[in-house]
Amino acid sequence: MSIEFIGYATTQESSETLLPQGPVVSKSYLASVASIHENGGFDRVLVAHNSGSVDGFQVAAYIAHQTEQLGVLLAHRPGFVAPTLAARQLASLDQFSDGRLAVHIISGGDDTEQQRDGDFLTHDERYERSDEYLDVLRKTWTASAPFDHSGKHYQIKGQNARVRPVQSPHLPIYFGGASDVAIEVAGKHADVYALWGESLAQVKETLDKVRAAAARHGRADKIRFSLSLRPILADSEELAWAKADRILQQAALNVQHNPLFTRRPQEPKNVGSQRLLAAAAQGTVIDKRLWTGIAALTKAAGNSTALVGTAQQVSESLLAYYDLGITTFLIRGFDPLADALQYGRELLPLVRSAVAERTSARLTSTQQAA
Repeated sequence: MSIEFIGYATTQESSETLLPQGPVVSKSYLASVASIHENGGFDRVLVAHNSGSVDGFQVAAYIAHQTEQLGVLLAHRPGFVAPTLAARQLASLDQFSDGRLAVHIISGGDDTEQQRDGDFLTHDERYERSDEYLDVLRKTWTASAPFDHSGKHYQIKGQNARVRPVQSPHLPIYFGGASDVAIEVAGKHADVYALWGESLAQVKETLDKVRAAAARHGRADKIRFSLSLRPILADSEELAWAKADRILQQAALNVQHNPLFTRRPQEPKNVGSQRLLAAAAQGTVIDKRLWTGIAALTKAAGNSTALVGTAQQVSESLLAYYDLGITTFLIRGFDPLADALQYGRELLPLVRSAVAERTSARLTSTQQAA
């Protein structure tokens, strides 16, 4: 299985340990983010979305303009534009980026967050809408003749988009959501199912559930998996854990002043965050080096668990997830630019080399058996 690394792109420097620095939209900062990730060997960068974020389509277009090979994973929330319009927007961006775009469908697990943009559907209704939205999105990309659609959320007549994605049959669809209803939708539609960094046992449990959901749609062999983590690297394990302690101390000072966290309800409603908090309740460290300190501090505000150790040790932990079936790792640090540089120098080459060795050994074994 091939391996993919996705970084994280924003227009303003910030993290749990860095209060927002500079203007909300800094073209020079975004250009630096894009360049560091492209030169560091990342396959893509994620452009995230929330109810107060900079428009992701514009950010993705700027990244594509600044780079030659780096792909973009654009987070997109169904329900705020018609799926036919979104399909044309995404296809257009795929054309202008020469086929470097993927879309990450985030249906929304937080009622408060959704309502800031005027969406008052319930959790399960949002995933029901995403299911229908993706049906229409794919038809718009692939239909060979004008089509109609009559559903609960969308009514369409005679759609026949002229612009289609570069990628065939369409650009990759990533999908997030840990609830049972989310997993059912993912099983039907996702090319890549994305989950946050949980224990090996939790990840295996989720992968088994998603594969079963995909099998119900004849897609058991069509779906891949992405895991999001925050690696903390140092020259020795002792130094890495000391670094994690400093990160937690700084985050504890910052978190009360950072809008990313002060906007959150105290107890998260989405299942993904609840699962991270359940993991944190097991202890500060799980599976030897999965660190839950930031997840506990921030009430699991997104991707908040870390792997702590030397580059070699973290590489071995990533490979343990790879052996379960994870082929994409979405990684970002607490010092965004410096950490991305370090990942590109120290971590990515180790993991890619190990995966290449395993692939070669597997091919040799297969050939010998034949």
